[in-house]
Amino acid sequence: MKALKFMGDSQAALASFPLDAKREAGFELWQVQLGLMPSDFKPMPTVGAGAYEIRIKMQGQWRVIYVAKHLEAVYVLHCFHKTTLKTAKPDIELAAKRYKLIGVQHGKT
Repeated sequence: MKALKFMGDSQAALASFPLDAKREAGFELWQVQLGLMPSDFKPMPTVGAGAYEIRIKMQGQWRVIYVAKHLEAVYVLHCFHKTTLKTAKPDIELAAKRYKLIGVQHGKT
């Protein structure tokens, strides 16, 4: 099973989800750690290659953006409450910034 690594404040943001949404996010991330796909997700190519958004519909709309293409870990880039029809630009930009940091950590530019 891959390790789970949180970027920036994503772990604190996930902890702020309502209990049912937090449990669902935890289950979905566990599935990803096992090499499986989450039950409700979409690719996020605007964030980076291999980035996905887990969609949770419990007490509102909640999102977890992650990347699992690295062998050692699933990186959780950003967790947030979605309040607009499309994913807001600041959320995409923050996830993309954290995605780039992973590349820097792996010696890529």
